[in-house]
Amino acid sequence: MKEKETETSAPHFPDVKPPIAEVKAFEVKAKHGASRTDNYYWLNKREDPNVIKYLEAENAYTDTMMADTKVLQDKLFEEIKGRIKEDDESVPYKDGNYYYYTRFEKGGEYPIYCRKKGSLSAPEEVIINANERGHGHNYYSLGGLEVSDNEELIAFGEDTVSRRNYILRVKNLKTGEIYPDAIPNTEGGSYAWAADNKTLFYIIRHQQTLLGYQVWRHVLGTDPKTDVKVYEEKDDQFYMGLYRMKSKKYIAIACDHNGVSTEYRLLDASKPTGEFTVFLTREHGHEYNIEHYKDKFYVRTNWQAENFRLMEVPEGKTADKSAWKEVIPHRADVYLDGLEVFVNHLVLQERKEGLINIRVINQKSKAEHYINFGEPAYTAYTSTNPDFNTDVLRYGYTSMTTPPSTFDYNMDTKEAKLMKQQEVVGGYNKEEYVTERVYATARDGVKIPISIVYKKGFEKNGQAPLYQYSYGSYGYSTDPTFSVARLSLLNRGFAFAICHIRGGQEMGRQWYDNGKMLKKKNTFTDFIDCSEFLIKEKYTSTSHLYANGGSAGGLLMGAVANMAPDKYNAIIADVPFVDVVTTMLDESIPLTTGEYEEWGNPNEKEYYDYMLSYSPYDNVEKKAYPNMLVTTGLHDSQVQYWEPAKWVAKLRTLKTDNHVLLLKTNMEAGHGGASGRFKAIKETAFKYAFIFKLEGIKD
Repeated sequence: MKEKETETSAPHFPDVKPPIAEVKAFEVKAKHGASRTDNYYWLNKREDPNVIKYLEAENAYTDTMMADTKVLQDKLFEEIKGRIKEDDESVPYKDGNYYYYTRFEKGGEYPIYCRKKGSLSAPEEVIINANERGHGHNYYSLGGLEVSDNEELIAFGEDTVSRRNYILRVKNLKTGEIYPDAIPNTEGGSYAWAADNKTLFYIIRHQQTLLGYQVWRHVLGTDPKTDVKVYEEKDDQFYMGLYRMKSKKYIAIACDHNGVSTEYRLLDASKPTGEFTVFLTREHGHEYNIEHYKDKFYVRTNWQAENFRLMEVPEGKTADKSAWKEVIPHRADVYLDGLEVFVNHLVLQERKEGLINIRVINQKSKAEHYINFGEPAYTAYTSTNPDFNTDVLRYGYTSMTTPPSTFDYNMDTKEAKLMKQQEVVGGYNKEEYVTERVYATARDGVKIPISIVYKKGFEKNGQAPLYQYSYGSYGYSTDPTFSVARLSLLNRGFAFAICHIRGGQEMGRQWYDNGKMLKKKNTFTDFIDCSEFLIKEKYTSTSHLYANGGSAGGLLMGAVANMAPDKYNAIIADVPFVDVVTTMLDESIPLTTGEYEEWGNPNEKEYYDYMLSYSPYDNVEKKAYPNMLVTTGLHDSQVQYWEPAKWVAKLRTLKTDNHVLLLKTNMEAGHGGASGRFKAIKETAFKYAFIFKLEGIKD
């Protein structure tokens, strides 16, 4: 299967000149007086035909450079697609009187949402067929899917552009009619029914910042123009969510300033025209989450608890922290990740030494235990548990060698029943693969966990290829999971490593705090130090090491490309956030102000100077860079397409090497790439073909 070129032979790319973007000097000023010249600022005009012309020229260049991999791309696509069970079905879960599930039909890009009343032997009711709804659209995303209390109506959102502006619609599940109540520019996952089965709450997104900022109340059958605004968030550093709580008693508005502050507003769902009341007024530095239980609330809080603790407070006294009672104390070595409340049990997700533990507590006896998982590196999580009155917990489990598995766990008898494990078509034997958990020592002495997987027979002789991945921002923990696509790497001799670098939250809240703001460079140096460890331990060498990250992980890729370009044979940066200073100075760009507590506010000189010292676009120099593939989406609402486009344009003029540099823009998609389960595989196949070409793998 694997044909390798000699160590000294370089992969053949056509001798074609790349597009060169026109230089148009533009001064970018900060409020404190500092200024920079941006030669490619003009690329931020999506409506400018010259911008589209340039992006299309880059795409044509990429196609030419990769033309000889077309057969390999097609093979990889069919190979990966061939492992996926096309006519698949999820494990049904019970909510109210129905069992809900999704299924895929052979050849279908999107799921079909279904339910059965009373038992799994009942006739199937198709709620929404996303293949039919998405037909004729180059992009389609379905969001929301909230069922009314009488189980007769469903609210859902549709996005056909990939800007995450969803049109809210309502369908009558008895008649099949889709009501004319269509409301544009909503948050797709934030709909909530009142108990009267006719009042619906939703969030409207600001079309400049693309932040959800207003909550509105709609009554079915009335003109949306007469809807009532019930709340507006004035601080554009806060993100907003809306949902019906599990107990069904309350509708909640959640306002969150990432990593800084939280505030909830609650409304009795039986009183839809009432006023939302504040649970606890926002305080700088205080984050909390709430779950309603009978006549009280459980509160996960970082109040005097860096890694969070669990409190409880009676209804009616939530605004008085002196009434809060501690249930689970703070622990320096355990991060309280989340909770799930049942009538007889309380379930906690706790993170210790980078791994999730699930803790079950009996609400009456207070007896408790942990679920045993038995692998060195894995991911476990509470799954879909809408039923309040059950003693069965549904949880998910996966590892780098174990396909995603769904378990029903009896919290009293401690019996775990495997309901489903993802089928790998064509067969898969986990015993043929090895997973490891190792630790690299960062330059400041901190131990960085690395999760690694490879196929048996892999030799640690420094000659094997290795694919190194990280994210490292927003406190998002990149846990070790299974991937059918990744088998195409492992089966060709690659090792795959996830580096759990600072900026994530794998090792507790301090792991996140030490990888953000004025400590952001720890994220980059951690990744580089992990690379050096993997090379030193002979998992790979610089000529066989491939780095990948996307979005904020794309910032990571840009930073390491500048800081340690000689460590990697190639870097793949997906939808990368690389023009940090310009973006964070422009408050008109979607999501900018909400990010100040992650990166800092460059209108303050201290943060400006620090950002400028690592911003990938600003630190491109006249030197050799590794081979690079950069991807973006024209309609990206998270990281605007012009950031990677400008970065590539600047790299083309300054880099001194002969390595290949490719920019691939999806002209029909946004931040998440192509929609549909098979279109996305084509993007993966392209990336794999790129590194296989560099590695000399032809089959």
